[in-house]
Order: sequence, then C-alpha cells, then structure tokens
Amino acid sequence: MVIKVYIASSSGSTSIKKQQQDVMGFLEVNKIQFEECDIANSEENRKWMRENVPVESRPTTGNPLPPQIFNEERYCGNYEDFFNAREDNIVYAFLGLIAPPGSKEAEAAAKKGLQ
Repeated sequence: MVIKVYIASSSGSTSIKKQQQDVMGFLEVNKIQFEECDIANSEENRKWMRENVPVESRPTTGNPLPPQIFNEERYCGNYEDFFNAREDNIVYAFLGLIAPPGSKEAEAAAKKGLQ
C-alpha cells in the first residue's frame, strides 16, 4: 500500500505550502513511506485528484485544494482530516495502516482491546 499525497509545488498560498510541509514532514519523521504527486506539474495528477476526492468532501465551490491524501486509490482525507487524526493519535488508522508496536496509537488500541 502506498500513501499518496497530492501537493502543488508552485502554490502561491503560504497556507497550502505549510499544510503540505506539515503532512509530508510528519510522514517522513514517522518513516511512513509515501509518494508525492504534484498537481502543478502534471495535468494527469490534477485530474485524478479532483475526480477521486469524494463529492461529500469537496468544497461547495471550486475544486479540492491540496494537500489531499490517499492510500493507493482510497481517499483518506484533506489537511483538516489529517490534522484531526494527528491530534487524536489515530493517523495510522486514518491512513489505513497498522500502527507500529510501541506507538501511542498502538498502545491506545491495545488498551481499548483489553477493556
């Protein structure tokens, strides 16, 4: 399974740049392999991302903005969804991955299983 992060390398928005860096930085630090898919340099990536963000997750006007996160073809969410999962220590579940032993998320899951 490959985590795909759709980003815009030439975004004029500092907010989008920070969000992209936040997601990719977290994945790198936690040694979660991912593929960076640039929508600014690839019409194919841009089209795929826009078509595969579920209707209920799209903005009411305009197109979905990066970063958008997928596990292969399964939509995980946008930056806000990622941020909330990180705050709740459920990023691995959010990404559709198994939390590594010893992680906060694995420990929380183990405690839930015991109760």
